[in-house]
Amino acid sequence: AVLEGDITTNTTLELGKFYLLKGNVYVKNGATLTIPAGITIRGDKATKGTLIITRGSKIEAKGEFTKPIVFTSNQDAGERDYGDWGGLIILGKATMNATGGVGTIEGGVNNSDKDGEYGGTDDADNSGTLSYVRVEFPGIAFQPNNEINGVTLGGVGSGTTIDHLQVSYSGDDAIEWFGGAVNCKYLVTYRTYDDDYDCDAGYHGNVQFGFTLRDPKQADQSGSNGFEVDNDGSGSTNEPRTSPTFSNITLIGPNALSSSINSNYKRAVHHRRSSKLSILNSVLVGYPIGWRLDGAGTYTNVSDGRSEFKNNIFACNGKTWDTTG
Repeated sequence: AVLEGDITTNTTLELGKFYLLKGNVYVKNGATLTIPAGITIRGDKATKGTLIITRGSKIEAKGEFTKPIVFTSNQDAGERDYGDWGGLIILGKATMNATGGVGTIEGGVNNSDKDGEYGGTDDADNSGTLSYVRVEFPGIAFQPNNEINGVTLGGVGSGTTIDHLQVSYSGDDAIEWFGGAVNCKYLVTYRTYDDDYDCDAGYHGNVQFGFTLRDPKQADQSGSNGFEVDNDGSGSTNEPRTSPTFSNITLIGPNALSSSINSNYKRAVHHRRSSKLSILNSVLVGYPIGWRLDGAGTYTNVSDGRSEFKNNIFACNGKTWDTTG
């Protein structure tokens, strides 16, 4: 079966069927898309298949340990590669920090119906469930600094359940949060091309239990980091402030695997643009630079105790702390 266009009524996929995601597929009009455990959905390469859950709609993707839900490339096994298809985008009504409280998600998926808008006033908003879900070979650059990530979460509220989520071989960031208050647990990012955990536009949730493994040979020309955290693109002090807390994260960078790495690798953490960030009880190893603290506003958040770095093991090859380069 082909999934394309708009899904405007409650829809449940059938186990045993082949599903192909073509172009931008919007779940809208308050509809819920239910994906049973064990289903595989393949993203079409030619049309850059992308699944967008719009504000007020839901995805219920409840996989199981032995029957995960898999989003993957429609290319033959052995021929799949970074960025074969778009990715998974979930948009909700939780707060974000653009003027007016509503933003337009990156990736060129907005349309005349404004299906690419996210944000609102309800931090407890519920966009559904992602559990035991694997997302492979997604992530495309629509334009520079305007990409579809492996999993993009825009204004997703804390009523949403996200756990046991793996993103592998993403052609851009593995997971990017734009605003919202969703809490996530048990994340795996594997061989990401750009950043593993990217936070922007006022994301203020908690993430616990994550594992990252990089490929020493693959990195993005924009500079690949483990974490990249901004309040917004201009570094404003708009509220809500980007202020996530990451706990129990294991970040295995490229130098932990090889002494010869792609020159585009940068930092385990790029903490910048007036954001707040706390990392606790974590292991971050194998990057050329450890923590890059970027900008006076960001430094103030650290010196005032609004960003915390506690009980971590930190081992990077060059500078551990960097405020100049």
